[in-house]
Amino acid sequence: MPLDFITNAYLYGLPEWFPEPETLVKFFGTLGVLVGTKVYCSGASNRSDRSMHGRVVMITGGTSGVGAAVALDLAKRGAHIVLLTQQPSSDPFVVDYVEELRELAGHQLIYAEQVDLTSLHSIRTFATQWIDNLPVRRLDMIILCAAVAGVAQTDERTGKALAPARGVTTADGIERAWMVNYLANFHLLGILSPALRSQPFDRDVRIIITTCSSYIGSPPLIAAPGSTASTTASARGSKKKAAKAGTAASTTPDGVDIPDWSPARAYARSKLALMVFARSFQKHVDAHKRPDNLPGNVRVLVVDPGMSRTPGFRHWLTGGSLLWLVLGYVLLYPLWWLFIKSADDGAQSILYAAMDGELRRMRDFGTAGDALADDAARDPLAHKIIKECRVMDTARRDVEDETVAKALWQDSDLLVEETEKRAAERRQREKEAAKEAAENEERVRKETHQVNEIEALVSAIKKGKEREKEKEAAAKKGDKKSKRKA
Repeated sequence: MPLDFITNAYLYGLPEWFPEPETLVKFFGTLGVLVGTKVYCSGASNRSDRSMHGRVVMITGGTSGVGAAVALDLAKRGAHIVLLTQQPSSDPFVVDYVEELRELAGHQLIYAEQVDLTSLHSIRTFATQWIDNLPVRRLDMIILCAAVAGVAQTDERTGKALAPARGVTTADGIERAWMVNYLANFHLLGILSPALRSQPFDRDVRIIITTCSSYIGSPPLIAAPGSTASTTASARGSKKKAAKAGTAASTTPDGVDIPDWSPARAYARSKLALMVFARSFQKHVDAHKRPDNLPGNVRVLVVDPGMSRTPGFRHWLTGGSLLWLVLGYVLLYPLWWLFIKSADDGAQSILYAAMDGELRRMRDFGTAGDALADDAARDPLAHKIIKECRVMDTARRDVEDETVAKALWQDSDLLVEETEKRAAERRQREKEAAKEAAENEERVRKETHQVNEIEALVSAIKKGKEREKEKEAAAKKGDKKSKRKA
């Protein structure tokens, strides 16, 4: 058939129904542009491969979006996946999700552990249970994908945002985006640090921290002297902080009193803090001296997966509004499909960081341990970020600033300590109040039981007396009848 068509076209010309050549050029030209745009916007693909059988991978944010794509890919490669979820492992959604992941991966080594990233206590409970084990539990990789957008506080009566704008806080009083995106990771890795450092030397241990290009537009982490944030930090006890930390620099560690707060600035600031912490944590694990006197084998990698069509992207685009979900996302979905990565595309750089063997070799392990020296010369990945499956320079100088890193670590450490202390006191008060309420309830129950017993006894006595009276009355009637008969 094609040969006949070509022969006839050559001998007699194109049929009338066939489009004009100019139309064909426009059509295929447009199609080529669309295909090229889609391929370009989908980003680079991970071409590295690595056997993951037997490797234990801990993932936050692994139930949706990019994190779910990463979890599925690694699970298919045989990895033992530990999902940290906000809901308990018995939650129907978590149960169904884990079962589906096991079915797709073809093995059962996929589990969920409840860790509420808005609660320092929940994080500590899980992490201490993990490290409280002999021998040390295997842990090859931690992938931190969980993130939330900043949400402004609103007036309960009007429903409008407060002025000046402030972010929604957790039960511990910490701005929610700052807590989930940064402080939760700081706290989790800080507690798991002994388990990471204790892994055998021949084990390739990687910590993959996801960030976002929004960090480029983040406000500075250190508040300028005399600013609102600096003044508020002083009012909250910066003297104690300065005495303990040895620095007057303030990073407003709870993320609440940020000048010109907005959801976008809060999110960007949390991602910048996470990148600064990543470099500090790398030096922290490098400074540890192993009992076998061998250099450390923990590698901290920062990855920017790029903007992807995830639930977080939809929330950022629509602001949580159903109207904007329809107008701004559903109706314009062809544009988002064309220009924005899918979750699978966004996962490629993370998978590259997890599996590329060159990233482990790009390091002079023999010089590890000097936590104060500038390690850019000996570590090609120092102050770098992985994006589009390539190693790139960071776009902010304060990612490399030791003063910022030191102030951030010290402020965060102090915030965690003070917050956990207040939370422990609050839980103790709640426990005592619950105990007192239970005791009062038990006392009321006993008193009610005693009253009921007394009332029952009185009622029984009354009924007994009434029966005796009835018997006496019946006896008298019987006597009268007997006398009459006589």
